Amino acid sequence: MRSLAFAVAYWSLSIAYVLMAVIAALLPGRGPTGWIIRRYVRRMKWAMRRLAGIRVEVRGKDRLPAGAYIIAAKHQSWGDGFSIYGEIEDLAFVTGDHLEKFPLMATVLRKLGAIVVNNCGGREARDSLKQRGAHAHREGRKILIYPEGNLARVGEKFRYRSGVWHMYRDFDMPVVPVATNLGLFWPQEAFEKRPGTATIEFLDPIPTGLPKDEFMARLEAAVEARTAELIAEATGSPVTPALQVPTPDDVRRAASSASSPTPS
Repeated sequence: MRSLAFAVAYWSLSIAYVLMAVIAALLPGRGPTGWIIRRYVRRMKWAMRRLAGIRVEVRGKDRLPAGAYIIAAKHQSWGDGFSIYGEIEDLAFVTGDHLEKFPLMATVLRKLGAIVVNNCGGREARDSLKQRGAHAHREGRKILIYPEGNLARVGEKFRYRSGVWHMYRDFDMPVVPVATNLGLFWPQEAFEKRPGTATIEFLDPIPTGLPKDEFMARLEAAVEARTAELIAEATGSPVTPALQVPTPDDVRRAASSASSPTPS
């Protein structure tokens, strides 16, 4: 019953607030649309807590640096975005172009200044990330990105993509890693919700100036190690490192390579 009640609230709130956001998008500036979306996020967090029984504890906000920075977060659940967006003022976020397929969402995303990239990656995605990210950077906004680019199951991880490194280098901004165990309670996009207390934790910022390999290794180690600890904390099980699995992109490339004729 909890899952059904939440699903009804989820779709009702989403439809109502998207319609309001589209109307607000007709007004000048980002403020009115942002105000609507922030209220939407608060209602969704209320529904998570009161209907689905999922309370989200946010830790580590005292670690957030002054000024602009990049948030590089673990992505286990559709609820991750709600949980983080509501904690940071005027947050620009990187999202796949799948959201633009929903009616009216493209209008809202453009007005919010979201950084929309091609889900399939490649040069087009890199160019979009660079151009739209640079615009958000010029405005002094914080930027949220999911370095794996995919929703991961609890206990699994995907290859960390280099888009976050390019923003880190080009914009000369510190990166705040974020760990979570929310996937234990709202797994990926699943209908079923499990009541309990989930944790979103902001970790120590990674300072600017690191070379690519060192930065990527440090980011992945911080996010994955703390995520494993949060999972163990919530379940009472031993800390178990995540198993790396191929991304959907990796699978497609492998299949394409296997089907290509081998030169004789």
